[in-house]
Amino acid sequence: VQLQASGGGLVQVGGSTRLSCAVSEFTWDDYAIGWFRQAPGKDREFVVSISSSGVTTGYADSVKGRFTISRDNAKNTMYLQVNSLKPEDTADYYCAAQRIGILKYKFWGQGTLVTVSS
Repeated sequence: VQLQASGGGLVQVGGSTRLSCAVSEFTWDDYAIGWFRQAPGKDREFVVSISSSGVTTGYADSVKGRFTISRDNAKNTMYLQVNSLKPEDTADYYCAAQRIGILKYKFWGQGTLVTVSS
């Protein structure tokens, strides 16, 4: 399983952007996928996940109503639409895959940096 995140950049407070995660060597039905982030000097934290069926999603309270996860199976790509950005959203964003039946996210892409400027 390989994942590659992209789409980060410099965004103004209140702005929006869309992060992408291209997946390969991967079967959607076998994995839940998600986004995590790590701000400078802080631990990595969960942001959002989507189930293997694509039906169930879960969001961290800090991003509910502002971030939306989606996926396009045909394009082998997962997306994270991020709106109403705040300075505290500044972080490296990582996409990850969790095989069904395994508790941990084992497969990780490289981070893509989102910087929110005020």
